[in-house]
Amino acid sequence: MTSLLSLSENQVWIVALICLLAGIVRGFSGFALSALVMASAALIIPPIELIPVCWWLELCAGLMMIRGGWKEADRRLAITLVVGSSLGMPLGLYLTTQVSVPLSQTLALGCIATLAALLLGKIKLDFLANPKGHLGVGVCAGIATGLASVGGMVVALFVLVSNVPARQMRATLVVFLLLSGVLSLIILISFGLMDERAALRGVILSIPATLGVYLGTKFFIPRLEPFYRPFCLLLLIGLALVGLIRIGL
Repeated sequence: MTSLLSLSENQVWIVALICLLAGIVRGFSGFALSALVMASAALIIPPIELIPVCWWLELCAGLMMIRGGWKEADRRLAITLVVGSSLGMPLGLYLTTQVSVPLSQTLALGCIATLAALLLGKIKLDFLANPKGHLGVGVCAGIATGLASVGGMVVALFVLVSNVPARQMRATLVVFLLLSGVLSLIILISFGLMDERAALRGVILSIPATLGVYLGTKFFIPRLEPFYRPFCLLLLIGLALVGLIRIGL
């Protein structure tokens, strides 16, 4: 099995643990699964190979969380963001396929750290509060997805500063990530990234990720809502910085 995955046994267990922990965060916060996996596993699996794996993880997480999220989400906003994302993702993937692995790792981790810091700083984006702004956010999310599978972070940056209840923010992110996954699959296949090895890795790693999502949803209770945003963002910043330091060494 490890030979089919092109990973050593130790690497499989490490990445599986990463997916479990990232799933817990996803179930709790509604986003950051791919970002956590990318920040933690990019030094084991090149980012360009992790992107299709993250697609499988996000699909399983979205299917688990969509039942309640569909009613609570701002569906019109989510659909507009998905349309924009479908326009930006091909550009992001093209850029990723044209650079070296170390540079792609640096771009991915740098993107994650920057977005998380902006989110933590509660940057105001009032100028985006219109249909054209929503579409623009979607395009940027698509580019970020193609570069580092962190389009959800871009959308989170917009949604989390929009002064809506935490439950609606979380639900909108869940709907966006699930709907954008349908279009992402078509784009990944067209770029030749969703091959047999990527699919096998994705299916196997979806098992611990799904377990993590289930556990994470149990922590999303009213008493803990004020803590979910800073917890996720600080964790992402820390992991990304550690990864960047390791690349530099």
